[in-house]
Amino acid sequence: MIKRYIEGGERVFMHFDAVFTSILVALVPISAFGDGRLDPVRTTFQTPKTLNATFKQVSSKANQRSLGSECPQEVVALTDSDFGNGTYILQAGFAEGESFGATFSVPASNFPIKVDVMEALFGTSNAVISTTTHWSVTIWDGTPTNGIQVASFSSDDLIIPHLTMPPGTNGIIVSVSVDPNDPDQIYIYNDSGLNSYTVAFRIDQHNTPGSPCLSAPDQNRNAFPCTDIGGLHFPNENWIDAIDGPWCICGAGWMTFQQFPSICTPSGDWVIRSAYTPVNCSVAPAACCFSDTTCQDLSPGDCDVFGGISQNPGTTCATFVCGSGIGACCLESTGNCVNFDLNNCTVVGGIHMGEGTSCASTTCFPVGACCLADGACIGPIAIADCQIVAGTFQGDGTSCATASCPQPVGACCGADWCLDLTQADCSAVAGSWQGNSSICSATSCDVACPADIDSNGVVDVNDLLSIVGAWGSNDPALDLDGNGVVDTPDLLTIIAAWGNCG
Repeated sequence: MIKRYIEGGERVFMHFDAVFTSILVALVPISAFGDGRLDPVRTTFQTPKTLNATFKQVSSKANQRSLGSECPQEVVALTDSDFGNGTYILQAGFAEGESFGATFSVPASNFPIKVDVMEALFGTSNAVISTTTHWSVTIWDGTPTNGIQVASFSSDDLIIPHLTMPPGTNGIIVSVSVDPNDPDQIYIYNDSGLNSYTVAFRIDQHNTPGSPCLSAPDQNRNAFPCTDIGGLHFPNENWIDAIDGPWCICGAGWMTFQQFPSICTPSGDWVIRSAYTPVNCSVAPAACCFSDTTCQDLSPGDCDVFGGISQNPGTTCATFVCGSGIGACCLESTGNCVNFDLNNCTVVGGIHMGEGTSCASTTCFPVGACCLADGACIGPIAIADCQIVAGTFQGDGTSCATASCPQPVGACCGADWCLDLTQADCSAVAGSWQGNSSICSATSCDVACPADIDSNGVVDVNDLLSIVGAWGSNDPALDLDGNGVVDTPDLLTIIAAWGNCG
């Protein structure tokens, strides 16, 4: 993502080398349509610190029961970053009042969920002073444009600390959570029907703000959000709420990276992650061993209540022998399996699969195809890696070549109708697909003003930039004359319809 601010009739580019030992500044003339949105700075952080923000008195939809150990916590992220040491892209120029966010897919069967933690990486590059940034975090059931806002909290330096960073090059993870002892938590009920939730952070006040799209916030006196260096893998799930202004040609308001003009879009995913816990999950019973070596099939919670030791999921007393101590021991270091007791397995650094299990019937490290919420397939990868990206694991030994991933459904607009269809089915009936996060109940299919691409009631620069950003593609939503390519006639259609619709 490139943000170029106009300064004295010229554009300023700043490049930092990998160890920040030199700065190269070049001045070039401004060209039409050449202005981007941010100044990406490649930055290396050493052990990012964590700013913990814990708040209370979060409004909830209804009183909920206390959550026990029955429900496992799920960690979700779009980025491939581990939030540790490494290189990131500092999105310098990110303006005061702008937000960045990520939408995380959740299996429908997991709702309702409790959002446990929300984290984002902020950084500075060669800061010459200590910086203080006021920030906010907002959570939606669904997406910012089609979902329902659930909660929003701002730093006040009393309960929620401002983000203060020392001079130099530093990374800090802003980690937001609710006090676990607070009876009110953040709950998502999937009222949006989108099987997802969104977390977004906003810069409420920079340390030294600039002027929107005219002069950038000083790169050496402010903290900025980060994207990863692994490439942009989720253009429809990364979001930006861009500010408006006379020189802000990349558009304003909430947009996904897919909707953002290509000249303005970052090259990676936002470094944001979250964790949630399903509220009403059910846990299958497993073998529960007691001190007298007797066995009962109980859920892990019930096993703990009765003083037993729950064995691994999938075990049953019909085949499990309590007290033998022998079971499959999986060794990550070698990828092998040996039948060891728990003590020997622990000594060699293995993962003990429980008494009574055996290597003959145990797959220690299954890998296979992983279906994503947008219908794409990745892999082969491990189950844990598939869960991190909220995917559905297709089984050990499966591949994307043979996996049949369900395609996402979105609103499909016709001449006088709207149906929730896959993109392929929508194209087959000559409809206009509105995206995989859309639903007919929240979509207007009014086509009286087709040149108003963003449906804000005005044909303006945002619509013009949408055409420029998709130039040469066959995007049916932007191919206004239906000739199969986004080109000059579509641009002329925008210009001819310039101004208020109707």
